[in-house]
Amino acid sequence: MAAEDEVPLANRKGNRGLAMRAVVPNAITAAAMCSGLTGIRFAMAGMWREAVIAVILAGVLDGIDGRIARLLRAQSRFGAELDSLADSLSFGTAPALILFLWSLNDLTRLGWFAALAFAVCGALRLARFNAQIDVKEQPHKSAGFLTGVPAPVGAGLAFLPVYLWLATGEPIFRDSLLVAPWTALIAFLMISNVATLSWTLMRPRRDVRLGVILVVGMVFAALLLEPWWTLVAICLGYLALLPYAWTRYARIKRQRAAVPALAPATAERPTVLL
Repeated sequence: MAAEDEVPLANRKGNRGLAMRAVVPNAITAAAMCSGLTGIRFAMAGMWREAVIAVILAGVLDGIDGRIARLLRAQSRFGAELDSLADSLSFGTAPALILFLWSLNDLTRLGWFAALAFAVCGALRLARFNAQIDVKEQPHKSAGFLTGVPAPVGAGLAFLPVYLWLATGEPIFRDSLLVAPWTALIAFLMISNVATLSWTLMRPRRDVRLGVILVVGMVFAALLLEPWWTLVAICLGYLALLPYAWTRYARIKRQRAAVPALAPATAERPTVLL
């Protein structure tokens, strides 16, 4: 017994388990991945509402896991890699297969190519994001913008025909000739180099913060009462903001380009000694 009492304190600390604050963010990421993949299982059973809701739930969980990690100071390289893998599966593979089972399989080969393009573009976008983590020069990020449409947003936009079909029951929205080019367009936007809006740009003034809180509350209520029409409105609103993001970034880019041009002229001015 005396020998056990003499075990160094450092060794005792080394035998302790991992702190829960380091596990919680990764557990949420794993839950998001499971939710997105379960959407495929719902789609195979023809449960289209449940399939879409599963992917949306994955998006909600994906939106909070990183924030919880920063709140708990539990960021890690493992968590970043797991998050990218979960995003690729939940917002690339799962939506592609759901759309294929819902509509694109009517086009056989072309429909599969559209679904495959969406899944591959989702993976390529996340691979590009990981490759740029340690890159210092990121013009879009430094200006508060994102490069291309984020994967969770892309998944939500790709489901726009599904929202319209669930809201109206009109078979036109399930037509593969309509769904295939729409899927390909969203896939292109995900890997494009266009500037898109980021949450960091959304900083409402103090005098309108109560209005913003009211709007968020009303949108949440609308999601409960009319979920599919509300999702349609959210998608159309985001698409309407894309030109605004492009023009705003172009203006910031021109302003940045003008600063170095002024610097040499200032340096060449003769110095006057008074």
